[in-house]
Amino acid sequence: MTVATTDGDSIWVFRYSSEKSTNSLYYSSNIAQVRQLEVLNELGSDTRFIVSEPLRDLPGAWNEVPDGSWGLMRRGAHELQPFTPVSSA
Repeated sequence: MTVATTDGDSIWVFRYSSEKSTNSLYYSSNIAQVRQLEVLNELGSDTRFIVSEPLRDLPGAWNEVPDGSWGLMRRGAHELQPFTPVSSA
């Protein structure tokens, strides 16, 4: 599973597979690099993207969320932590 959700201020992302083969998940942290995409050059400095694959090769623009992780992105900060679901058994 790869999931992203937001409350309008923060974005939570999750990437996990019990088979260790989830689809990729990336987030942006350097909006100056993303602005090199012409249609996105007017974005604010706190803009973040969550994408399944990088939108072009822009050095420093994309950070992969490691498999088995969750992340929290908010204004001026981001963090990634290991994610392991709790067994219901």
